[in-house]
Amino acid sequence: MLSNANLVCFSATTNAEASKVFYESVLGLPLLEDTPFALVLEVNRTTLRIQKVREMTPARHTALGWEVSDIRSEIDQLTSKGIRFERYEGLPQDDRGIWHSPSGAQVAWFKDPDGNILSLTQWPSSGHSKPAQD
Repeated sequence: MLSNANLVCFSATTNAEASKVFYESVLGLPLLEDTPFALVLEVNRTTLRIQKVREMTPARHTALGWEVSDIRSEIDQLTSKGIRFERYEGLPQDDRGIWHSPSGAQVAWFKDPDGNILSLTQWPSSGHSKPAQD
């Protein structure tokens, strides 16, 4: 059924202009459309709709994440654009904020202007496919 359908991802913003700058200029995502209802961006042939809402409470878990091949380089680039990576009590993270998961994946988290938690993940290069968890 849906395994062959294109995925559309959703998030929300109460400040569309700040989100537009963040997702388009800071993260480098192409803006496809800015409607009265949503910012529509492209993420590697996947549609991301940032819904324009009056009120929202950001989830306390990761809302969106990207697989990257060099997490340190991505962190350095985002940090140079003013992104601050999150630290979580009880989760051992290195000097860049990277957590090394039991599967070998490296994960780091940051927030968008509305406080939505976003992540970067670098899977281990052991030749194995990425695990279903993490």
